[in-house]
Amino acid sequence: MALLDPDCVRRLLESADPDVALVFVRGECRVLPLDEIDERHRALVVVRRADLPEAHGDEPVTEERVEALTRCLENAVRDLGA
Repeated sequence: MALLDPDCVRRLLESADPDVALVFVRGECRVLPLDEIDERHRALVVVRRADLPEAHGDEPVTEERVEALTRCLENAVRDLGA
C-alpha cells in the first residue's frame, strides 16, 4: 500500500517556496510552509524541500525522479511509524 501520493512529492519539488516541507498528517501527505507547521506536528515532517538535492539545480522534474523520490520518502514515513 502506497503511503505517499506522487503528486504530493511533485508539489514539494516544484514549489517556488524553498521553506516548505512534506508532512504526514492523519494518514495523508501534505506540503506546507514551515511557518505553518506547529510544534505538535514538527515530528511529522518527512523532509524539508531545502534538504532535497533533487529540488536544487536546473534539471526538470520528471516522472522517474518523482517516483524514485516517492519510494525513498515512503521508507522514511514507514520509519516514522506510519
